Amino acid sequence: MRITAVKAVYPKYNHVAPSWRTHFWQIVVRIESDSGVVGYGYGGGGVAAVEVVNRHLGELLVGKSIDDVTDIADAWDTLYAASTPYGRRGIGVMALSGMDLALWDLLGKAEGVPVHELIGERTKGKVAAYATGADSEWYAEMGFTAHKFPHRFDGDEADYQTAVDRASRARVIFGPDARIMIDTYMSWDAPVTIEMSRRLAEFNIYWFEDVLTPDELEGQAALRSRVNPVLIAGGEHEFTHHGFREVAMTGALDLWQPDITWCGGITAGLRILDVARGVGAPVAPHRGGEVWGLHLIVASDCVDLAEVLLGSRGVPRDELWLGEPRAEDGRIEPSDDPGFGVVVNEAML
Repeated sequence: MRITAVKAVYPKYNHVAPSWRTHFWQIVVRIESDSGVVGYGYGGGGVAAVEVVNRHLGELLVGKSIDDVTDIADAWDTLYAASTPYGRRGIGVMALSGMDLALWDLLGKAEGVPVHELIGERTKGKVAAYATGADSEWYAEMGFTAHKFPHRFDGDEADYQTAVDRASRARVIFGPDARIMIDTYMSWDAPVTIEMSRRLAEFNIYWFEDVLTPDELEGQAALRSRVNPVLIAGGEHEFTHHGFREVAMTGALDLWQPDITWCGGITAGLRILDVARGVGAPVAPHRGGEVWGLHLIVASDCVDLAEVLLGSRGVPRDELWLGEPRAEDGRIEPSDDPGFGVVVNEAML
């Protein structure tokens, strides 16, 4: 089948965080074919990425034939090369991610199979899910058995005690055997990370996430032995297999977390897994409980662990994708419907 039209849209969000996400959150990419099948993808980069798709990369895809996953990989290479002067990372690759995912959705629908079947043999049934956010009690009530909470360090001594209090609370709520993780969102530095590992030792934290910026690869590598057995995790702000080769060469991370809607889509995700396999690094996609990462998790050697972001109890959320799988009793799995198995909420477009 041939691609006949490509269009990106920035959805009409009502409940995104009042920050850079106001205008730079996720985009929807729609790809039409001469067979009448339409594929949808989810990318990052916001209004800027919409321009990249609609004013450049989209026109390069029109007319191409997509009949198997090799064609998708070839299209990825073409689009990546064309965007090299302004891409390689960031918004250019975030836009490409949405296009790649739309192609996987398109091919799955055309073949009448779920994306995970296009990827390969399914290696997992229901995937262990962990809830990310601050509402620990609610997540436990919903049946989650693993939890990641946020903690920013603003330079105050009291921030250490806040981390201890939150870790203690999470451990009490989820029990002694649960996986408890901390997302620092690039707000810790090396001394803070080392001190946190000392103060939090009794709580058996599974990983510290994004303790430094993604440019500080050597710094993260040096921390690994200092905070062991806590893992140094990250990678949501890294892009493509090229970027993760640098992570591999420096030994920066114990656990890799590419975001499939940002790092280049399923095609890049598979190539990142190839790099990770070469150095024995485990991969657990960022926001992996969303269908875009979940299909990859169940059909690959990704870690049996998927992140679910639920927000907080009673706080309204935008329902952009209808039919998304829900975690039950701490586990989640994609449907076997064709493509990614979700439908876009047209009212938000």
